[in-house]
Amino acid sequence: MAILRAVLAVTMLSMVLLSVLWRATFDLGDQEDLGDQETFLQCLVDDSHPSYPISSAIYIPQFSSYSSVLESYIRNLRFNETWTPKPFLILTALHQSHIQAAIVCARKHDLQIKIRSGGHDYEGLSYVSSVPFFLLDMFNLRSIDVDIGNETAWVQTGATLGELFYRIAEKSKIHGFPAGVCPTVGVGGHLSGAGYGNMMRKYGLSADNIIDALLIDANGRLLDRKSMGEDLFWAIRGGGGASFGVILAYKIKLVRVPEKVTVFKVGKTLEENATDIVDQWQHVANKLPEELFIRLALDVVNSSSQSNGEKTVRASFISLFLGDSESLLYIMNERFPKLGLSKSDCIEASWLQSVLFWAEIPIETEINILLDRSPQTLVFLKRKSDYVKEPIPKPGLERIWKRMIELEVPRMLFNPYGGKMAEIPTTEIPFPHRAGNLWKIQYITNWNESGIEAANHYIDLIRKLYDYMTPFVSKNPRRAYLNYRDLDLGASYNGKGLYSERRDYGVKYFNGNFDRLVKIKTEVDPSNFFRNEQSIPIFPYQDSRK
Repeated sequence: MAILRAVLAVTMLSMVLLSVLWRATFDLGDQEDLGDQETFLQCLVDDSHPSYPISSAIYIPQFSSYSSVLESYIRNLRFNETWTPKPFLILTALHQSHIQAAIVCARKHDLQIKIRSGGHDYEGLSYVSSVPFFLLDMFNLRSIDVDIGNETAWVQTGATLGELFYRIAEKSKIHGFPAGVCPTVGVGGHLSGAGYGNMMRKYGLSADNIIDALLIDANGRLLDRKSMGEDLFWAIRGGGGASFGVILAYKIKLVRVPEKVTVFKVGKTLEENATDIVDQWQHVANKLPEELFIRLALDVVNSSSQSNGEKTVRASFISLFLGDSESLLYIMNERFPKLGLSKSDCIEASWLQSVLFWAEIPIETEINILLDRSPQTLVFLKRKSDYVKEPIPKPGLERIWKRMIELEVPRMLFNPYGGKMAEIPTTEIPFPHRAGNLWKIQYITNWNESGIEAANHYIDLIRKLYDYMTPFVSKNPRRAYLNYRDLDLGASYNGKGLYSERRDYGVKYFNGNFDRLVKIKTEVDPSNFFRNEQSIPIFPYQDSRK
């Protein structure tokens, strides 16, 4: 009994301290909002599981550690400015009961929740909002259980891709997982938004290889595939998990990789016949054996043939081949001879080492660098995306080079499709961009200067390049990739927490699958609790917030 009284006393003392700090944090002039927020905090403590105290997972702005917790998973410096809206509370969940308490209490008090896994969120939708909000950060929930015997793994959504790759390789040299090439990307956003990488032509998307999931819904219930039903399970494999619930973990199917793979990176400028090489690439890249993935990166560099600072375009070909270099050279000489690949260009390595190569980490680096959750560098950035269905004629390529040189900053990545990507039906999961697409374009611009003026300048450049590409890309609709979030495509958030059915960004991301996503969303979350600026909307007549 004495121990129980001591525990209760400590708990009460913690609540008093939290209350004092809470009041010091907010504008006391807004007594109604303050009361709601205090009541919300009390609700979190009351609703959490007594065996897993929630107080140690709560951070409010008055805490000295608040800023470091918030900033530690911001990967786009555009959303780390002094004027960037900040959450009134951060919950770094340590147990599923913390998530359940957050959902129940947020619904009770009609508060906006944002859910963050890894922070590689191009528009900051997982940790920024124009209305008061709190942040549910999943980074503590990152356990990985690899079962080589069944060739599966359970991975919590706070883990990074690098951690997942490392844990798989700990158990097997001949297993991997088809996912992105940046090791610090969070599993949660990557898989729920479909996820792709350099094995997609062989094994499809990350989401194509999900076989189960654990999700906490708007009522705080923990559901697996069987209990959530096939419709909801379909939706969270590429439809964006944050529209439907909080995904705690995914069960994934591991894939086979050879003990030895081959990688290369070869760059050619316009003066080195880049136009002809790119032209051949776009006619063969999607038809090569599915074990071979060759990304094309285009950027503007100083011309080595000119001494007056003139610019040129460089085409870089970066590849992963699931096989040895001799086999690769044979394929390249037969199918893509204009690149002129040589034995000296090829690097044979383990699959895990190829992850380092693609992440631009020296391949001889200790593999445990994949456990580092922080990117090597942070920049201000903007991204956009497109899909291409027909090869671009040479005159068109030459016009694109000219426009790129005029703009100087934006670069493009062309990621080839074909192989497994063309075999999976467009309705298998929400991701619709399958057969008929030759490649996807990612538009990239980075900068290092803070401030609105710099941001507007660089964002304007990437928009100009995107507009210029209009004749060469998909139409009606012009399509885009969900995990390359782009608010230029539209947003359904009106600043009051109300949504309407928006078919602009929805159809661009999901094409014919959008209506099914809206139907499922309306069924599983009719109050539209899980929402963000580009979430899946509910049917308007069922939006109880109106």
